[in-house]
Amino acid sequence: MDFAVIVASLPTYAEAALLTLRIAIVGIILAFVVGLVSAVIQIFRIPVLRQVVAAYIELSRNTPLLVQLFFLYFGLPKLGLTWSAETCAYVGLAFLGGSYVAEALRSGFEQIAPIQEQSALALGFSRTQSLRKVLLPQALSYALPALTANVIFLIKETSVFSILALPDLVYVAKEQIGNDYTTTEALTALVLFYLIILLPISLLAAVAEKKVRYATLGQ
Repeated sequence: MDFAVIVASLPTYAEAALLTLRIAIVGIILAFVVGLVSAVIQIFRIPVLRQVVAAYIELSRNTPLLVQLFFLYFGLPKLGLTWSAETCAYVGLAFLGGSYVAEALRSGFEQIAPIQEQSALALGFSRTQSLRKVLLPQALSYALPALTANVIFLIKETSVFSILALPDLVYVAKEQIGNDYTTTEALTALVLFYLIILLPISLLAAVAEKKVRYATLGQ
């Protein structure tokens, strides 16, 4: 293995890592918004919308992200709607991640004793206030391990965005292998940058989980 080749390619991989992170951050934020709204609709059993959310979750969780991206990037233009590759990446990650976040939060809400909401309503809280101040903090605490796993999963899923010709980490590695035939060096740099991105998130999430559970649940 030629370490000089790895060192020379570091700036290119660093730029690709920034793109990967940007897509991941925006997509995950959107996924959390979609997931929270979907979970609330399920928990409050809102008619019609509940069925729509259930269908969305089943569709999202049972189709690969690759297929969803193909539909967004190649299928939608047939219907007269054309998005850039980066927009498709954001939407695809939000569509896939939203369903996983929704299920994680729903599981968190279901672990809360019904007396919690009943007590909040008895104290004069509106249903929205009880959700925001009583139920949601506890649900997040219970769901935090699953949410953390989902964040890491979604960041790793960005590896398929190379099919849209986005110059992310995988795309850069494939280009290096195709152009210079430095397979070992390219894969080493690829693994290195994914570890740089994911390891701090894993460590911070473990610390955050302990602190949040202690602050919210006293555990």
